[in-house]
Amino acid sequence: MKWNLRLTAANKGVWKASELQRSLAEHGLVISAGKMSGLWSGQPVSLKLEDLDVICVVLGCEIGDLLIPEPAKVARPGQETVRVAVGATAAPPTVVPKRRDGRSLPPE
Repeated sequence: MKWNLRLTAANKGVWKASELQRSLAEHGLVISAGKMSGLWSGQPVSLKLEDLDVICVVLGCEIGDLLIPEPAKVARPGQETVRVAVGATAAPPTVVPKRRDGRSLPPE
């Protein structure tokens, strides 16, 4: 799932995390500055369903606006999940030579 809070908030005219944090508190959801920062700029590890309800009410959005499915990232049995940025080409791994005693060689 892709967490889409920032774009959803911007579409509703909310441009700052602190502004959303105040609105959430007015609706009974008090979030610490650290957790708000994680919600705003990252992808939450866990989030209560009740909290999602409050966020949707405050932003006037649907759950599908906040959580966007990414089925291509789901690993199938027997397959590896490979994440490559769009337009990126896979580069061969860089091999760094080391001395036999385990120390690295000086830079060239």
